[in-house]
Amino acid sequence: MIQKIRLNPDRVVKYIIYINAAIFIASLVLSGRQVQLSINPFTAFSPSSDTLIFLGATGTIPIDHYHEWWSLISANWLHGSLVHIIFNMTALLQIGPLIIREYGLSRMIIIYTLGGVAGFFLSYLAGVSVTIGASAAICALIGAALYFGKSRGGLFGQAVYKQTTGWVMGLAFIGLMMPNINNWGHGGGVVAGIALGWLLGYNEQGRKNLGHGLLAGILVVLTLGVLAWSLITATVLSL
Repeated sequence: MIQKIRLNPDRVVKYIIYINAAIFIASLVLSGRQVQLSINPFTAFSPSSDTLIFLGATGTIPIDHYHEWWSLISANWLHGSLVHIIFNMTALLQIGPLIIREYGLSRMIIIYTLGGVAGFFLSYLAGVSVTIGASAAICALIGAALYFGKSRGGLFGQAVYKQTTGWVMGLAFIGLMMPNINNWGHGGGVVAGIALGWLLGYNEQGRKNLGHGLLAGILVVLTLGVLAWSLITATVLSL
């Protein structure tokens, strides 16, 4: 079974999407009548702010007031509206398989998890009060793709670098044009992804080792534990 997952990156990416979707649905259910049903597509089907904080939104308020440092992990799996999650999961479908193919599954998990944490930690240091979304982790994957493309070179490397550079420019444009975008989280994710790509290396630079697999396994267990805890806590507080 493990071998099959390694050979099918789309399956792993879909698992991540399924978890994001399940938590988004849970956030709507726990919000109850407080779910925002708006004709504005950017705010339609938005969970309540209280529910998102209970589920592990991060920022200066959750961390400084409630000491919820674990929210640096959980916030990567929360979304504020239907458009928000669709946009992020579409981006993950585009970049995720590339990173798994070039870095391997273990290193992709490390980059995705630690890159997301790093992006949100930077936004915390910048004073962002409350923030959520998978975009910090996805930006870390984009950063790793940037490093891969620039380092590898050749026609394929140049193509990857050119495409991911376009994504970064698009993110910067959206961040400047639209309100409530966590540019600190996006920028921190990209930088963390570049650094992690350099530290971990990709397949052509060296095969994954036992340390990669061990760290990835620890991060998976930690993430699942944090998500389970956040769901239980949010359910209890919503009763």
